[in-house]
Amino acid sequence: MPRIIWAGLVLALAWSGWWLWATAAAERAVERWFAERRAEGWQAEYARLDLAGYPLRFDAEVLLPALADPGTGVALTASHVGVSAPAWWPGDLTVRLPADAITLASPEGRATLLMQAATADMELTPGNALELERLQFGAGPWSLGGPQGQVVLADDLRLAMVQDESTPQRYALSVGAAALQPGSVPRAALRVPESWPVSFDSFALEMEVVFDRVWDRRAVEVARPQPQRIEIDLAEAVWGTLELRAAAELTLDAQGVPEGPLSLQARNWQEILGLAERSGALPAALVPQARSVLQALAAASGDPRAIDVTLTLRDGLVLLGFVPLGPAPRLVLR
Repeated sequence: MPRIIWAGLVLALAWSGWWLWATAAAERAVERWFAERRAEGWQAEYARLDLAGYPLRFDAEVLLPALADPGTGVALTASHVGVSAPAWWPGDLTVRLPADAITLASPEGRATLLMQAATADMELTPGNALELERLQFGAGPWSLGGPQGQVVLADDLRLAMVQDESTPQRYALSVGAAALQPGSVPRAALRVPESWPVSFDSFALEMEVVFDRVWDRRAVEVARPQPQRIEIDLAEAVWGTLELRAAAELTLDAQGVPEGPLSLQARNWQEILGLAERSGALPAALVPQARSVLQALAAASGDPRAIDVTLTLRDGLVLLGFVPLGPAPRLVLR
């Protein structure tokens, strides 16, 4: 029995020593990461780092973090961010965002994000690169607002990103939000009638993306991986009488210009055109031309109120058969 007790004491002391060493190493790593970002010209600051969780977890809370990337002009400030992991493998991370305001800034303006119970669970490959294998993000009610009012809000938010085992640069992505609501700002800009539904009936996205490299710590420290191939299985938005669905198989060049087929379904396209015209997103001079094109697409679908066509993206253009409809968008992650 004494041997068992002594063995238990030795094991407890060894584990305690490991936990203290690991927490000290984590503290140094955080300090070094912020210092490296400042050396690259970032604003990278925090007020305090609190560590806890003994004996089975590493729990860290970063108070008043502030980050600003000079390359993209994107900045973030928050009251705190919590990070935790099992003591036996720090690569299974859980990140907790605060319930109070997160301030976001970019060249397009400033915004405030409020999220309830926002948690991200990440599985990372062992090693210094911290390669992402799986990300599961979930939140309760949330809203994004700007100086002029609410931009968007919803009852929840669900996001998943899972790495393919055979092709590490390939990730399956899915996004969903219940009761997604355009806020007062877009409703006013689009001049949406008061009788229009408050929230979307459905909003979901499922796709697979092949990037030029895996997602790892360089995605934050250096630059975001860029998509090379996008396979959209389902993109769906249903809002009142408006229904939009899309699927695609696209390849992208080094400039982010896509090529490939894009299947598009739109029901009650006249309402969509009306929203674009009333908001000024579509200049009045182009409305007759746009209406003619959409009427032709609807006629090809066999239903005057619906569009069900396959477009082709090629040579920087969106084509219906051999007829160019406009330039193709560039898809670049900043």
